[in-house]
Amino acid sequence: MRSLKKYCILLSELWLCVLLLLTGCGGTKKAEDKKSIRIGVSLYRGDDTFLNNIRGELEQCAKDFEQTKGVKVVLDIQDAKGNQNTQNDQIERFIALGCDVLCINPVDRTAASVIIDKAMAAQTPVIFFNRQPVEEDMDRWDRIYYVGAVARESAVLQGSIVVDCYRESPERLDLNDDGVVSYVLLEGESSHQDSLIRTEWSVQTLKDGGVPIEKLTGGIANWERSQASALMEQWLEKYPGRIELVICNNDDMALGAIDAMERAGAEGISVVGIDGTTPGLAAVENGKLMGTVSIDKAQYAGAILAIAAGEASGWESEPELELEEGKYYQCPWQIVVKN
Repeated sequence: MRSLKKYCILLSELWLCVLLLLTGCGGTKKAEDKKSIRIGVSLYRGDDTFLNNIRGELEQCAKDFEQTKGVKVVLDIQDAKGNQNTQNDQIERFIALGCDVLCINPVDRTAASVIIDKAMAAQTPVIFFNRQPVEEDMDRWDRIYYVGAVARESAVLQGSIVVDCYRESPERLDLNDDGVVSYVLLEGESSHQDSLIRTEWSVQTLKDGGVPIEKLTGGIANWERSQASALMEQWLEKYPGRIELVICNNDDMALGAIDAMERAGAEGISVVGIDGTTPGLAAVENGKLMGTVSIDKAQYAGAILAIAAGEASGWESEPELELEEGKYYQCPWQIVVKN
């Protein structure tokens, strides 16, 4: 697949960066002083495909770290099941168990202050990921971090997939040759910042790229494949033969749209996603998905673990990880389309 060059940041390099900082930044502890670290991880929803990809990479990172450094990593991973109160209870449990670091994918990014209050009271550093707290919360303490990816970048790249296709073969998108590409839009959670930004900038990129578009309808499918499939089934019935493009805020919803298209026998409709999940990449390879936008999951998880290990051991890892403002790590996106 074109542009599917894995960054594959080797974990050993990340650990080497930390070691270099031990000698160059005056770290208060040496590697051999810390024989084990315990990390509490709370996922907003354990059945989210993207987060499961990250979870798998994080577990692999922990194994690689143990083998490379001889330091045992205990990952306590919990599923908040979309409930902020449940997640708050999980955080209290992590702190009571003596976790060295908290890695939190918040259910509600606007409620991060509660998590931060608990972490600060216990002097336990916290790394948020995937859902970025508001700036005021991020600025409350110098031991708060965020690992993610820039939503606008993903949306612009997603839009560019469609723009490039239209410029090369307009007939692939304008199926009825009426001079307009009629599209529907599947959106993630209404309260999620990435959903709002991806929706705005993917469409804006099409306009800026000169693609003549017409929106037929759109709906919120909350990142879920089943919800997207149900919406797409309704739209295919309501707009028979009119839908030419499906823009999706993530791969799971794109796959849900494809499921509905296959059931209805609808052919020729182009679908684009974001996230580069394992099933999403497979759909690109087999030609069902026109394209997606991906990050290197190993790099993403490696950054989380490197910061966590640094904080747990009193090391300063952020300069080598190039943290923006000393607290933000953003993984780059890349386009994935079939050759």
